[in-house]
Amino acid sequence: MPSITLSALSWAKPDGEHVLTDLNLAFGPERTGLVGRNGVGKTSVLHIVAGLLRPDAGTVAIEGRVALARQMLSAGADETIADVFGATEALAVLQRAQKGEARLEELENADWTVEERIMSALARLGLDARADTPLMQLSGGQRTRAALAAAIYAEPDFILLDEPTNNLDRDGRRSVIDLLSGWRSGAIVVSHDRELLEEMDAIVELTSLGAKRYGGGWSAFQEARAVELEAARQSLAHAQKTADEVDRKAQALAERQDKRDAAGARKAAKGGMPRILLGRRKSSAEASRGKGVEVTERQRAGALDAVTAAKARIEVLQPFSVRLPPTRLAAGRQVLTFDGVTVGYDPARPLIRDLSFSLAGPQRLAVTGSNGSGKTSILKVIIGELPPIRGAASVNVPFALLDQSVSILERGETIRDNFKRLNPGASDNACRATLARFRFRADAALQRVETLSGGQVLRAGLACVLGGSDPPSLLVLDEPTNHLDIESIEAVEAGLLAYDGALVVVSHDETFLANIGIDTRLELCPAVDADRG
Repeated sequence: MPSITLSALSWAKPDGEHVLTDLNLAFGPERTGLVGRNGVGKTSVLHIVAGLLRPDAGTVAIEGRVALARQMLSAGADETIADVFGATEALAVLQRAQKGEARLEELENADWTVEERIMSALARLGLDARADTPLMQLSGGQRTRAALAAAIYAEPDFILLDEPTNNLDRDGRRSVIDLLSGWRSGAIVVSHDRELLEEMDAIVELTSLGAKRYGGGWSAFQEARAVELEAARQSLAHAQKTADEVDRKAQALAERQDKRDAAGARKAAKGGMPRILLGRRKSSAEASRGKGVEVTERQRAGALDAVTAAKARIEVLQPFSVRLPPTRLAAGRQVLTFDGVTVGYDPARPLIRDLSFSLAGPQRLAVTGSNGSGKTSILKVIIGELPPIRGAASVNVPFALLDQSVSILERGETIRDNFKRLNPGASDNACRATLARFRFRADAALQRVETLSGGQVLRAGLACVLGGSDPPSLLVLDEPTNHLDIESIEAVEAGLLAYDGALVVVSHDETFLANIGIDTRLELCPAVDADRG
């Protein structure tokens, strides 16, 4: 039976930073989602299994054939889809055979079905292209589909997928989900796409402490984590109770010792006891007190360690939540209006024609559609970066944009300094309190933005933009969940749920859109007029 077994596996980056330490993990012929925080080593596991990285210690045992789908496909000037499949020479033989130019030994070894099988693999991913299609003619999302098609082309026992739905539009995501829902061999899928993870047979969570397996898809994983959270809360309550009991017993012991010492002092003051005996009793009492203090301190240290461990476990398991100052945006307030707007960079070939819609009060609008349909152009019109070719667009309330790179933050500044720059009237106490609500406590607020992970940068952006005393009434977001781990996405969702202003969001992540309470959609279609609301 096909299997992959990692035993006592360790791997460090060239600079010596340890990524994987003594990892033990096994995969069978099932679909497994590999999740965890960014930087914990998920992609490193895939590359070690695929043979692209050599572990520093431990062993990798593989029974069966493994295929890794390339995450990012560069596009050389002469590269075609056939190059991605490794079938360029096989196709060239068939072309020479058609011209009568192939050698006899080439004809004997020719793969006569190669083109048909390539087309079949491309069709499974919904990609309408030929083997000789240049990669330069494909969008980033189409190249991702080509890479996935190449991975399944040889019908491996295991496919290894690293964030396969990143940069894909809704149709592309659907094709990947459909592929995996019908996949009957082994698959190891690194992904933050919770809709895709729902199709898995198991979820493996990778942390700095190792790996833990959960049966079922994403919903089952969440349910199991909820049970673990409740158990951690009970452990905290028990540890806190134990710590309190240790403190009470220590206090009672100290009080009894003080009473005995006082009684001995009174007796000594009356006289009648030899001085040498008094000295022995005093030494004995001091030794007894010292032993009692030592035992009590050990018990207190153990109890406090248990409390600290329980709190840390709860912080890992507990969903992120936050409170924000209100925008006080009235329900009837006109926020945004598009009146007959035509959008594009070439007046002769606009992306969108004659678009009219409006947003009032704290509405939450999702701008969706396939890649190239004009979603980002709509956002650029809203923020004033791209003037309409025709028509008028107006924003009637203060707004802020959080793009994928969170460019509103200065990379060389600390989180605290960014907050103060964007909220000049905020006091030091208000700054610290707001950043702490977004889990940037104490020295964490002094980190420079350039040192943060993608999820931390977006969380810092939300804190700086929404955490001030006067948050903007409209927040514009462009693909905010791209390249974030699930924990970071859930933190962003919590921040947006606490926000009471209007939202305009471009995203292909349907789970994310549902979780932030989207109530209105604008669906764009390429090469045709956009829907009007």
